Amino acid sequence: MSRKRLISFDWAMRNLLVSKENFEILEGFLSELLRDDIHIFEILESENEKKDRRKKFNRVDLLVKNKQGEVVIIEIQYERESDCLQRILCGTSKVITEHIQESKPYAEIVKVISVNILYYDLGQGEDYVYHGSTSFLGLHKQDVLQLSEDQQEIYQKHEFRQIFPEYYLIKVNGLNEPPRDGLDEWIYFLKNEEIREDFKAKGLAKAWQVLDFMALAEQERFAYERYQEDLRHRSTMLRSSYTLGVKKGVKQGIKQGVRHGLMQGERKKAREIALKLIDVLDAQTIAQKTGLSVEEITALPRSKA
Repeated sequence: MSRKRLISFDWAMRNLLVSKENFEILEGFLSELLRDDIHIFEILESENEKKDRRKKFNRVDLLVKNKQGEVVIIEIQYERESDCLQRILCGTSKVITEHIQESKPYAEIVKVISVNILYYDLGQGEDYVYHGSTSFLGLHKQDVLQLSEDQQEIYQKHEFRQIFPEYYLIKVNGLNEPPRDGLDEWIYFLKNEEIREDFKAKGLAKAWQVLDFMALAEQERFAYERYQEDLRHRSTMLRSSYTLGVKKGVKQGIKQGVRHGLMQGERKKAREIALKLIDVLDAQTIAQKTGLSVEEITALPRSKA
């Protein structure tokens, strides 16, 4: 593969990957991540359809239904949010409730997989890809609860984790070493918008063809450049706001520190004066002259006669 400019994955998700002829790209990414041969059945409506301009640039998401009937939420997040994890949880819950039909048994609840591509650090950990699923551990025997044979037949599942939502957190900027497998190659592309000649991950060969900037129509190239400029502007504004906030906080902290230091110095001087007067004046009079309380003065050590 010769080197060429590729468009970002988020813009491709909005404009190109929803086309059936390009399903191979998303299928490749999901296959490498989930360690399974994923085939997309359809693209569902998602938050991506909403016209909220702030969300448009902060977050991109796509709902994918695979051949097994599972719904995969693919979300790209740029800006740090304090309630990010709660929002991810809410998103999976919303998909579950929206896809269960009235009067249908709970056994038909859709399985949801939440894939979150994050361009900022989340939590504390040394890895850059984290997977979360549900299991039930015995408090006394420390054994893992398993589905019975009847339940496996009813649910058509073998483990509890196959029923409950699963979560993947990909911290793109955490990949700082050469790619070791297909998933790493995808993350490398997400981070650098580049596909190297030696990459063999599923879907990347198709991505190299479809995501070619120069292959876009002139109007699409203009729209992409405008989108990237908007992202850079938002990033600059956020960085400027953060820097100003830090400077303001430091200045306020110094001011409060100086004020606190002066107050401590004044109280220390007042106690020194009180110690000199404690043997010749009563506590009430010393309090009036120094500003200390009577309790503070009576607690001062007296000189030994």
